[in-house]
Amino acid sequence: MSLMDLTAYRDLWKTEGVMALLASALIARLPVLATMVPLAFLAKDAAGNFGWAGVVAGAYSVGTAVASVVWSRMADRKGARKVVIGTGMAWGVWMAVLALLPYSWYRLFPIAAALAGVFVAPVTSALRANWPRIVHGSRLRAVYSLDATAQELLFVFGPMLGAVMVSFASPRAGLLACAVTAAAAIWWFGLNQQPGVPHNEGAGPRPTARQLVFHPHRTPILFAWACLVMGFASMSLGMVAVADEHGNRLIAGILETVAAVGSVTGGVINGALPGGRTSAVWRRMLLFAGLVAACIFVTSSVVALAIGMFAAGCMIAPTVAALYERVGALTPASAHTEIFGWTQSGGMVGSAIGSAVAGAVVEAFGVRYAWVLTAGLTVLATLSLLRVPPHRPVDTSAVDGAAVAA
Repeated sequence: MSLMDLTAYRDLWKTEGVMALLASALIARLPVLATMVPLAFLAKDAAGNFGWAGVVAGAYSVGTAVASVVWSRMADRKGARKVVIGTGMAWGVWMAVLALLPYSWYRLFPIAAALAGVFVAPVTSALRANWPRIVHGSRLRAVYSLDATAQELLFVFGPMLGAVMVSFASPRAGLLACAVTAAAAIWWFGLNQQPGVPHNEGAGPRPTARQLVFHPHRTPILFAWACLVMGFASMSLGMVAVADEHGNRLIAGILETVAAVGSVTGGVINGALPGGRTSAVWRRMLLFAGLVAACIFVTSSVVALAIGMFAAGCMIAPTVAALYERVGALTPASAHTEIFGWTQSGGMVGSAIGSAVAGAVVEAFGVRYAWVLTAGLTVLATLSLLRVPPHRPVDTSAVDGAAVAA
């Protein structure tokens, strides 16, 4: 058996709907991610300090975290097309309102930002709910890897795009450009939505939110995802701390880029693997934990740390893709959008907690302990995943997945 099988990507290219869905989702998510930089600068310019910018950004994040599950659940019941397009248009309106508010009204910025956050379209959860409907077999793992890899690129280029708009235009212009672009792209993404999967009433009533989240297999995956995102936030703050320690802020951007390049590399390779063996997600998480732990001992050298971050980055997209695949396979098809909405909310909460805790840890113990915290969190995630059923090869995965979901 060959180690690499690039036919999976060729098959994805030929599968009707895949490229349009992925392209529209990427273009729809990019301006939403890009808004954070101009939003922070707009709040700072209006209030005169970055403390108010943190309040505004926090209000936006809280609004998103609270509403994402509601919209995802509604998408499963009412259809993703109407929900995605409706929320996308409302988000664009509120972001434009926020951009046009006079500076003297800066005390209203958190309210407007929270309302904009409430209407963030469930593009990410809707995208991942669509994959099992149009892609099957070994190509499903490839498309999840492609999705995770593209997400890494978005997190790199999104904030960079926002910074460029602020530098060459203004925060107001940046927010308005993001509002218009996102509205058009989300409309396109909404039109590409696949028909939803109706709930099989013969199998019992539709699962409640409690039943969906508190489950022997889904709960450990959601917990592991929150721990993983907390670890990502801790590493990001650690890279900033390393740059500050060396007196060159550019180092933080370089380390982030190196890790992203590693993730893209790992994601592309992971999607091309033949996948003929049973694989457990906890093994990928454990390998990532080991690579992160190796970074603890090289924080004094930027070059050595960059090498370590590239190696650890190579396991980011494969681990994230495995978590996507497992939570999708272990959830009834009629609740796919909602479960991915829960992962998104859990990730946002984990990111906020991770940044706060990592800041206190670095301040109290030193730079390397940001990676100590990440390693500890990923080990905790590994332990929680031990009882999650492994991914089976193509010929048996459908049977096992259906049995577990039932």
